Amino acid sequence: MHKERLIIGYAPTRRNVFSREDALKYKRLTLDKLKTWGYKTVDIEGINEDGLLIGNDDIASAVKKFKAENVACVFSPHCNFGTEDVVANVAKEMNLPFLLWGPRDEAPLADGSRLRDSQCGLFATSKILQRLSVPFTYIINSRVDDDIFKRGFDNFAAAANVVKAFKKIRIGQIGTRPAPFWSVMINEAELLGKFGIEIIPYNLIDVINIAKEIKNKKTQAYLNDIEYVKKNFTIEIDDEPLSNIIALKQAINLIKDNDNISAFAIQCWTAINELLGIVPCLANSLLYDEDIAVACETDINGAVSALICQAATFKESKIIFADITIRHPEDDNKELLWHCGPFPLSLKKKGSMAKVCGHNILGGAPAGTCSFEIEADDITVVRFDGLKGNYSLFSGQAKQTEGPKTSGTYIWIKVNNWPEWEQRFIYGPYIHHIAAVNKKISSILYEVVRYIDGLYLDAIEPGIEEIKKWL
Repeated sequence: MHKERLIIGYAPTRRNVFSREDALKYKRLTLDKLKTWGYKTVDIEGINEDGLLIGNDDIASAVKKFKAENVACVFSPHCNFGTEDVVANVAKEMNLPFLLWGPRDEAPLADGSRLRDSQCGLFATSKILQRLSVPFTYIINSRVDDDIFKRGFDNFAAAANVVKAFKKIRIGQIGTRPAPFWSVMINEAELLGKFGIEIIPYNLIDVINIAKEIKNKKTQAYLNDIEYVKKNFTIEIDDEPLSNIIALKQAINLIKDNDNISAFAIQCWTAINELLGIVPCLANSLLYDEDIAVACETDINGAVSALICQAATFKESKIIFADITIRHPEDDNKELLWHCGPFPLSLKKKGSMAKVCGHNILGGAPAGTCSFEIEADDITVVRFDGLKGNYSLFSGQAKQTEGPKTSGTYIWIKVNNWPEWEQRFIYGPYIHHIAAVNKKISSILYEVVRYIDGLYLDAIEPGIEEIKKWL
């Protein structure tokens, strides 16, 4: 499972004046539940007799163990009241997404005594975390088997996975932006200094030369892709441009592996058209099905948006990179998400024919666009963008709906209030490019921005208050 790639530091805590036996019991029950859900954990067994955070001596030992195991986040269930100063200092030293929760207390015993007072301890720890300026996530005090615990934990884990991915983003920029596209301008130094996002530039000629070498060698991977396309698409282009598209796709695969690139942004027109006689839409489609995001028109922020969507779903749902294109001719709350052909074939709607063809907007040439409608249910639209040093993350959830047939790869979506969406895009720091994923992830992004300084969540459907209520 993709969840296993996220390593969670498990740091349960107790306080001496409450029941040790019950604390050990809930330490075990909670950890067993995480394993049942498929998560990989690193515990703190061995730092003391109980494997629980209790005293100041436990801080350095727990931090050392977690760092040695390269955990991506820390979870500290308060198995009884807990020890707030110890927990908070571990959280501060780790500087990672941090989850606070405690199992709901039972009724007092017959004599009136209580075994745990876990909720009470959570109030204490949360105050110290805030005093130390440590961001954290909290799940409402609940039982181990409650749905709200699983919902909150899954949400936190996905958010931690996004933060993990975000902190090591390397975008491969293939070519410069198209000259007229001022909208995709970015401040490279600001992205690096503010978020640590690295942009690795590649000369388009160098990438094309790699593609030509692959084409000449006819590697097995190249031949496999040719066979796959011919089997799954109706081909309306000549063999030569098809070969060039597949060779380019293989070149991008090679660069990703050699240089540890997270995602790409490519100058898909006009230079590549003149040099290879193609557009790379089909190549991008194939790459998205391999979980390699490629943003069109050298849109760096679009590539970041796609990476956020991938990490939020542990790459278990495929991503599309689309234009917000036109409103439905009859329904005011329907909108077309479209692009020339980069959507992954695995999302193709049943009954929709997939074809590779010439670019119909550019008069039928160059070759390499794809045409098919995709199928999805719950869609979250995401855009990471910024202006004048201020960065925000747009999120809005929608449903697939019916709409007129068109060329390219596309899906019609329906929202509750499209005019509000439209104004948000017009007045926000956004453009027509978005990433989208077939899953509801707005609540995940709500947690993500806690842990990324300088990034604000611009949530529309649902809004922030709705997300809080759901959690």
